[in-house]
Amino acid sequence: MTPQELKARLGESARMVESYLATCLHDRSIPEGLLKAMEYSLLAGGKRLRPVLCLTVAQMMGLDAARVLPFASSIEFIHTYSLIHDDLPAMDDDDLRRGKPSNHKMFGEATAILAGDGLLTEAFAVMGSVAGDIPADRVVRAMVEVATAAGSGGMVGGQQLDMEYTGRDGVSYDELRGMHAMKTGALIRCSCLSGAILAGASEEDVQRLKIYGEAIGAAFQIVDDILDEVGDEAQLGKPVGSDIEQGKTTYPSLMGIEKSRELAQQHVDRAVEQLRPYAGAEADFLRCLAQYIVDRVS
Repeated sequence: MTPQELKARLGESARMVESYLATCLHDRSIPEGLLKAMEYSLLAGGKRLRPVLCLTVAQMMGLDAARVLPFASSIEFIHTYSLIHDDLPAMDDDDLRRGKPSNHKMFGEATAILAGDGLLTEAFAVMGSVAGDIPADRVVRAMVEVATAAGSGGMVGGQQLDMEYTGRDGVSYDELRGMHAMKTGALIRCSCLSGAILAGASEEDVQRLKIYGEAIGAAFQIVDDILDEVGDEAQLGKPVGSDIEQGKTTYPSLMGIEKSRELAQQHVDRAVEQLRPYAGAEADFLRCLAQYIVDRVS
């Protein structure tokens, strides 16, 4: 798959998710002001990596994308809620997100908090809606994986560690790796894992795709750290160098840019190795997507 074909496939899957996200909250009796705040961030763009991973893995394992679309898209609800809350003054205090004013800058802190709360809660209602089309035991198992990844032992706990480590000298590589595995990696891992579970994949396949998700999640965070130092502000949608300015320990600050690139590539290689047993367009896409993550800083 060429880079152009990869981007085309990624764009096609992302547009499928976008179409669903654009209307899925409209009949849920949400107060207008809250709905505007929720959709402001939910529809702000992005590659929709997490739902695309869920969709692609499910397809690779034999499940039609239309059947898993609501579940996959709901993972984006959770990701978006985390971004809204991360930007709040009590956390990262960021004024920009994807090149636009952060949610609390547009709607105020109280509404931003509620918008995040609403997205997180609605996510599980939307996930559960696929139980009429996919066996309920699979749906419940996948929901448990997502809840675990998003919760206090996953993304939320990772955010807590991120705040504790910010401004602290001597944060170790193991601490940094563990924190990012929770804050960033857990939701990417469960995106792959839930797609496999919903499709009824074997336990061997589920384990392989879990490792794939863990590996690309690690690579994604390392690349994000590198881009914070050498990226383009217009493309990132936030100021370059904000991590260092806030006193955060990053992979480049611990080991330098080149060693960080090498480490990201090692994770990508591990991810691709997990896909060895699989053939077809979806497997090719997942291989190329893993490499694309690290090629952004090559």
